Amino acid sequence: MTTTTLSSASREVRIGFDQPFVIIGERINPTGRKILAEEMKVGDYSRVESDALAQVAAGAQMLDVNAGIPLADEPAILAEAIQRVQAITDVPLSIDSSIVEALEAGLAVYQGKALVNSVTGEDEVLERVLPLVARYNAAVVAISNDETGISEDPNERFAVAKKIVERAADYGIHHSNIVVDPLVMPIGAINTAGVQVMHLVRRLREELEVNTTCGASNVSFGLPNRNGINAAFLTMAMGAGMTSAITSPLHAEVMQAVRGGDVMMGHDPNCANWIKAYREPAPEGAGRGGRGGRTGRRRSA
Repeated sequence: MTTTTLSSASREVRIGFDQPFVIIGERINPTGRKILAEEMKVGDYSRVESDALAQVAAGAQMLDVNAGIPLADEPAILAEAIQRVQAITDVPLSIDSSIVEALEAGLAVYQGKALVNSVTGEDEVLERVLPLVARYNAAVVAISNDETGISEDPNERFAVAKKIVERAADYGIHHSNIVVDPLVMPIGAINTAGVQVMHLVRRLREELEVNTTCGASNVSFGLPNRNGINAAFLTMAMGAGMTSAITSPLHAEVMQAVRGGDVMMGHDPNCANWIKAYREPAPEGAGRGGRGGRTGRRRSA
């Protein structure tokens, strides 16, 4: 069984076929969030910190940190955001950037073993990102597209993933430190998108023996009741072998689906996590001999 181990300075998280599904909180990302982007650009990280705490409280075991702001000093902002988040929470982080200099700045200040998000199958990107991953003993998200773009053929996406795994081995990066993103397409536009991902995830698990992740909310883009679609997708993806997802833990339907999936997959022994999350509190006074409790005293005839 392949296990990808990530860590902060004080906490370890394992992504694996025999492990509970890992939710990587996606909220610390200024893309499409104008207010957050402006705040980060001027050095205000209060929303970053509140988003971090809220996601961990909701059940995220890891957090993705992105600082992709146009015309801003992304390396400096990303490094600062990582330090701020690590100062207030102990979950491992995914360092998210398409700029190699930003990835390096983030890795330089990170405490623990990070997940680098991401590398693609383009030769130039592989040659720049993989040495960085090896140098910092990190793990990396491998996205299944290359110079030709994103193929609708899952076999082509598998071939790109295989190329990345093989090229990573040349740099001494074991396949356990590669988490493949098979690329989830909007099912409202491509009706077979779900089937494609399930097929690809099974191949990635069985043939390459790698863990997987995805931007789960992509599947529901453009549809009503997106959280319902996302929840259905995640439970089916878990059954196919997916082991983590980058998504928001702030939606109750999604977290309920993932926790229920863990129960059904046998990854929640004695249903402990499910019970902890959803057990109703005992009525006031129950079990303490109060009015709501039974004393056990026998009634006289």
